[in-house]
Amino acid sequence: MDIRSLQKPLKEKYRSDPNSSRITMTATGSQTGTPMSCSVDIGRAIYQAEAHQGVGGAGKSACSGDLLLGALAACAQITCQLVATAMGIPTEHVKVSVSGDMDLRGTLGLSKEVPVGFEEIRVRFDIDAPQATAEQRKALQEKTEQYCVVMQTLLHPPKIKTEWTGF
Repeated sequence: MDIRSLQKPLKEKYRSDPNSSRITMTATGSQTGTPMSCSVDIGRAIYQAEAHQGVGGAGKSACSGDLLLGALAACAQITCQLVATAMGIPTEHVKVSVSGDMDLRGTLGLSKEVPVGFEEIRVRFDIDAPQATAEQRKALQEKTEQYCVVMQTLLHPPKIKTEWTGF
């Protein structure tokens, strides 16, 4: 796949009309029959989500933490593949694994000293690119981490605005 040719008209459009590069992505959570689950509509697919087993969920669907880690894994995987392709680095294998640690006492409100959310997230890139030089491997790492949208969002969190309506 020729990534440069694929992205060239997009880059030209965004250079000539910077406002055309701005997008808004939306996800909507909707209530289901139990307070332990919901559906999440991203506009192109609907996912089922539920509370983690550690807080009472059934363990049959992804919890929100799974979805966050999955989003990071998907973004890092695709970004690494695109960067390697754009750089002309042939890869035999690219696999990204993401894991995160949290203490559920924070989520359950058992301890005010325990934070709610992930304490640490680890991203592991397993890449087999035997023809890549040390310089190419370093550039692949730097560019992948630089252009991974989810990683950069977690490293530099945006402002989050909340709005409550209907009551």
